[in-house]
Amino acid sequence: MSSFEITGGKRLSGEIVPQGAKNEALQVICATLLTREKVTIHNIPFIHDVVRLIDLLKDLGVEVHQDTTSTFTFQASEVHFDYLHTDEFREKVGSLRGSLMILGPLLGRFGKGYVHLPGGDKIGRRRLDTHFTGLQKLGATYTYDTEHQYFAFSANKLQGSYMLLDEASVTGTANILMAAVVATGTTTIFNAACEPYIVQLCNMLIRMGAHISGVGSNLLTIEGVDDLHGCEHTLLSDMIEVGSFIGLAAMTGSDITIRNVNYQHLGIIPDVFRKLGIELVQQGDDLFIPAQDHYSVETFMDGSIMTIADAPWPGFTPDLISIILVVATQARGSVLIHQKMFESRLFFVDKLIDMGAKIILCDPHRATVIGLDHEYPLRGIRMSSPDIRAGVALLIAALSATGTSMIDNIEQIDRGYERIDVRLNAIGADIRRING
Repeated sequence: MSSFEITGGKRLSGEIVPQGAKNEALQVICATLLTREKVTIHNIPFIHDVVRLIDLLKDLGVEVHQDTTSTFTFQASEVHFDYLHTDEFREKVGSLRGSLMILGPLLGRFGKGYVHLPGGDKIGRRRLDTHFTGLQKLGATYTYDTEHQYFAFSANKLQGSYMLLDEASVTGTANILMAAVVATGTTTIFNAACEPYIVQLCNMLIRMGAHISGVGSNLLTIEGVDDLHGCEHTLLSDMIEVGSFIGLAAMTGSDITIRNVNYQHLGIIPDVFRKLGIELVQQGDDLFIPAQDHYSVETFMDGSIMTIADAPWPGFTPDLISIILVVATQARGSVLIHQKMFESRLFFVDKLIDMGAKIILCDPHRATVIGLDHEYPLRGIRMSSPDIRAGVALLIAALSATGTSMIDNIEQIDRGYERIDVRLNAIGADIRRING
């Protein structure tokens, strides 16, 4: 198990470029299974979860070529279904939730697919019902093999259908969408997720020959086609990294320019940080965060305490709730953080309390943060990263703290952030990787 040793209290300065979007990468890489032709994808982040998925596709028989550091070409001329029954496959998907999204493409193109219960962050209950129910509405059936613990799906030919999703699941929408584009007839998906990741997936599928309307809304209509062909696709910048770097600048009192942020796809993320009093300056497609010694939390118009809550897009993404909570610890004023979607995501606050933060964990979903206004800096401690987003939130806290901090289990951070230590050290951070 590797660790980060962080010497905090340093102001950073300079430019940083966000990586390609992790969540988009997992979807569009799975979509390459829909065609025999070559698909080239640019701006792929070289992070653990993405590398694992690429390795999984290689094991399935997909030809993968790395053209540059961040450009890969995929060609799924053949798929080795026998591999889906191996212990190696079961072990790999057990550590990668994104592997679930191979199911829709396999079912759509080949009429069968197999999936084990996926892994991923332990942030609370993450149901698979939306995936399975949607594929059933397209005509698929499945059985569960209790001995080998996998779900086997099959369909002679998927048929278009109307469906109202029980939740606006991003991965569920992606899985159903990738199956529906090669189904017979018309599929209508209401209450579809409409995150930029889904918009990007739709645009890629359209370039491959799919017929999709309603892109960017929660009502998608898909006219099935017989075959899809190859294309080129470029990932957006990772909006979670953009938000993380905004939070880092605020906590450390640094001036940082974040390059190529795809501002039009950030939604309300900049406005939520502004509610904490953080100044953001848009410069073309870059964001400049000037150094601030203090930032003050707004109140609502009636004077009540500011509440920041996550919600399905276009609401505030749950992946930045951990970052917002950490940033609030050094604000002037108080804020209620309401994590509605996952019941275990706030449990990392005990580590922040040990660092000196004033936080009341009201219940698994809500925490009240009383800001220290940079009058009382956090102090360095030893801690462990519980998941990707909490891990980076703790890293930001450690960079703002006095003294030295140790963060163990940084493999969690590496799952979602590419060479984060190297990139932050380049703008003045002091992070040392200790390989275990």
